[in-house]
Amino acid sequence: MTKMDDIPFLDLQAAYRELKSDIDNAVQRVLESGYYILGPEVEAFEDEYASYCEAGYAVGVGNGLDALVLALRAVGLHPGDEVIVPSHTYIATWLAVSQCSATPVPVEPRESTYNIDPERIEAAITSRTRAIVPVHLYGQPADLGPILSIARRHNLRVVEDAAQAHGARYKGRRIGAHGDAVAWSFYPGKNLGALGDGGAVTTDDASIAERIRLLRNYGSREKYVHEAQGVNSRLDPIQAAVLRVKLSVLDQWNQRRRDLAARYADTLTGFDIVLPSVPDWAEPVWHLFVIRTKARDTLQTRLNQAGIGTIIHYPIPPHAQQAYESLKLEDKAFPIATRLAEEVLSLPIGPHLNNDAPVVVANVLKEDRP
Repeated sequence: MTKMDDIPFLDLQAAYRELKSDIDNAVQRVLESGYYILGPEVEAFEDEYASYCEAGYAVGVGNGLDALVLALRAVGLHPGDEVIVPSHTYIATWLAVSQCSATPVPVEPRESTYNIDPERIEAAITSRTRAIVPVHLYGQPADLGPILSIARRHNLRVVEDAAQAHGARYKGRRIGAHGDAVAWSFYPGKNLGALGDGGAVTTDDASIAERIRLLRNYGSREKYVHEAQGVNSRLDPIQAAVLRVKLSVLDQWNQRRRDLAARYADTLTGFDIVLPSVPDWAEPVWHLFVIRTKARDTLQTRLNQAGIGTIIHYPIPPHAQQAYESLKLEDKAFPIATRLAEEVLSLPIGPHLNNDAPVVVANVLKEDRP
């Protein structure tokens, strides 16, 4: 039996240690520059990240939720509008819609991929629907082709939530500009994580990028001249400098995640669990490695006792949260999201995880066999 914390869910300090010299130098560069709000460091990261995402533009903002809110505002969402969202996602996807005084309309996922099911979307569209927000959950791209086709037929905007999908590809192309806008989070635990909060929006549409630049800065292009009711949501130059360092190793670190995911798949085959399924057209980046089992709580307890950190993403679906009780959405209307919340379990995965972790997990599963 291993000791507690032998395999942490994610080791953020290890990421810093690997890049310590470069990160320290980058932070020092900002401190000596005299630019502490926006400025050349943020602009350099925006250029580099847009290029990485195969997008025309990137605009840095304060965090991932702000990225979603500002993207929705920039594509023309208004109070009273409806927005299609996944029923299985982190609540931030819904909150962004609500913060625009619009209404989230949940659609169930495909059980095989956990991402929104395109075949269920059209049934949820009404005369008030203005946008679709597909989420690239757990680092795996949603099926964007049919989603974009539906959006074109109904004259809807598509704002992608890519908070967990830095570097992922859909049909060979990086996530970054398939839809009208793509919202990103740089929360420390993400594949591309800052040392605090941070976010960005990427797009191929110059007018959307310019609108977000305006809204993130009090609705102002010129000091004390305000064209819109904007907010204060600007990517910090120190975080931008750190992200530039981490961006240079993102593909390498994502490959480490892929190697671990492949080893998990090989090692855990044959147990009474559901392993992740990857469509031929998807190239995930394995932000999370999520299994399913009806004995989830028992398995999590066993793994934790063995010193293996696990997390549930997510134990309560958005429709069942107190924050959305006013929508009066019942579990029976969302059986897939409800079932996933009862069965999903995220195993440790990250670029600094020991390659033997899947074997240790498998050994715990063997102990549970009758």
